[in-house]
Amino acid sequence: MPIKPDLSLPLPDELGAVHFVGIGGSGMSGIAHLFLKAGHRVSGSDRSEGPYLPALREAGARITVGHAAENVGDADALVVTSALWQDNPEYVHALEHGIPVLHRSQALAFLTRGKRVVSVAGAHGKTTSTGMIVTALLHLGADPSYVNGGVISSLGRSSAAGSGDLFVLEADESDGSFLLYDTAVALITNVDADHLDHYGSSEAFDAAFAEFASGASEFVAISADDPGARRVAALVPGTRTVSFGESAGADVRISRIRTDGPAEAVLTWQGRDYDLRLQVHGRHNAVNAAGAFAVLTGLGFEPAAVAEALGQFGGTKRRFELKGTVRGVRVYDDYAHHPSEVAAALAAARTAVGEGRLIAIHQPHLYSRTRLMAPQFAQAYERLADYTVVLDVDGAREDPVPGVTGALVQEAFADQSKVAYLPDWDEAASRVADIAREGDIVMTLSCGDVYRIIPQVLESLSAQANVG
Repeated sequence: MPIKPDLSLPLPDELGAVHFVGIGGSGMSGIAHLFLKAGHRVSGSDRSEGPYLPALREAGARITVGHAAENVGDADALVVTSALWQDNPEYVHALEHGIPVLHRSQALAFLTRGKRVVSVAGAHGKTTSTGMIVTALLHLGADPSYVNGGVISSLGRSSAAGSGDLFVLEADESDGSFLLYDTAVALITNVDADHLDHYGSSEAFDAAFAEFASGASEFVAISADDPGARRVAALVPGTRTVSFGESAGADVRISRIRTDGPAEAVLTWQGRDYDLRLQVHGRHNAVNAAGAFAVLTGLGFEPAAVAEALGQFGGTKRRFELKGTVRGVRVYDDYAHHPSEVAAALAAARTAVGEGRLIAIHQPHLYSRTRLMAPQFAQAYERLADYTVVLDVDGAREDPVPGVTGALVQEAFADQSKVAYLPDWDEAASRVADIAREGDIVMTLSCGDVYRIIPQVLESLSAQANVG
């Protein structure tokens, strides 16, 4: 079973040597870099070699591939995530030897002390919105510290320690840890019920976001379009809010959205219009930019300069990221793992595919989410993709549940000619290559490890070309 960290434990006044269990993830590696920058001795381990480990080693971290008690060494604190299992030998060693165990969010809260914290939360869009805010701040001449859940493409990193007073972070709602931060400015992209395995009900999910919003000492930028966000806004009448979205009553209103290429729109703020031209696709990203605009103007930056600066954002890794092109077939990867995210990602891909077809590879993530939402996933894929290959479930932190497989998504399709459940990855890659033709887009979607199938897909596409 995965661990359940005690988020109520007070933070230590000082941290010396810090050991990260699962240091290879994009979020954990980013926090580890900040601890190195702050002068801490850092070590860590992960189950396999990954793309973020070489830079950490170069920066001075001691990293081991594989988990073992001796990896902890003389660390003064252990940093973990909620995905860690209770029998992890490094976690067990820390408990047995009285070494403090901090959730990654507690470690991040330690780093933000004394900073003006901008916390970005929401069921969807928070990684992109955080990246937009950070990119714009840098373009506007600020030097923020930041930790994002994904690598910001133009910067080549997910975190940095800046010299300014701002600290921008992606705040994770999945386990309630977004409530730990001393937030000055909060951005809520949406409140679409998820992680009910933790919260138990949509009402509890809303209540957590209301607590998050009420804790912002300066203001909250919150969606005017999302029903859940409107419910949360109604729960915090004493909190200063700035609404954004397409709704007529939004404080920052976005309109005239064009999605026949990189998104363009008009932002209306305090009676004036500002042109917005983005480098990323999709209506949802135009709305994300409106939320970032609300934050940045609220921080005091000039609106026209903010609109121009948002146009410098070039995306984040694993968000509609082009991974390769073979015989005219473009292969993209995306992190979408909730039905609403899938729908938004596929809609954005539709704006880029032109006359081609959209072939999706869906890896269900978490047994609980798959059991609850298989029909909604099927509806999104059937409506927006031309063909969908469904893999098996990536359970991540959860134990397997009998009867819960990717077949639940496949069986929920009304038109079975548009879907196949293929748990064997070689078979899945071959099926995609057989179907795809010049001008099509193939797109992997999940926050699991589905991106690992992409080399197989590209290889299968290449083999088809050689046969032709």
